[in-house]
Amino acid sequence: MAPGSASEPASGNSVSSAANGGMTVAECENMIQRSLRTPMVKFLKEHLEKGGCNIASNFIKAINCDQRMSGGYVRGEGIVVCSNYMNIQDEVNQVVIHELIHAYDDCRAANLDWTNCAHHACSEIRAGHLSGDCHYKRELLRGFVKLRGHEQDCVRRRVMKSLANNPYCSEAAAKDAMEAVWDTCYNDTKPFDRAP
Repeated sequence: MAPGSASEPASGNSVSSAANGGMTVAECENMIQRSLRTPMVKFLKEHLEKGGCNIASNFIKAINCDQRMSGGYVRGEGIVVCSNYMNIQDEVNQVVIHELIHAYDDCRAANLDWTNCAHHACSEIRAGHLSGDCHYKRELLRGFVKLRGHEQDCVRRRVMKSLANNPYCSEAAAKDAMEAVWDTCYNDTKPFDRAP
């Protein structure tokens, strides 16, 4: 299915570390509500609204996902968090932050086309870099140990993982697109002054 369709998120966050079947939708909804009170989520929501993109109360919702992923953003519908792949509050927070960055990109770029590998790669680069997905402690928990350059390696790995789910991007096209937009998108920290 095409990214952005009602059945598949335009931008899926990478696979969660959930191993035990995750949590219920109700438990996840409660964690989403807690997430909405965190400073980073408040900041991103505020900048979405300043950009003219209002966030309805049901913009972020928990669902059980068939596909093994943490969540995703769907243009015109909002953010889904895959409760069956979540275990703890920190995972929910990370998915919400990552997907809000995609929503922000979609809001500010009038011509963002999720079927365009370069556009999708750019938003994934930004979300991976700005959300904290690739923080050293998260990488350690995933089993990736590297002292130097871990953050950029992580962002690249996670961009490729997400683009692999885009039916419009072959592996070669995804890699070429990521490399072509890397410097511009990695250094674009909006709405932040610098990478958090």
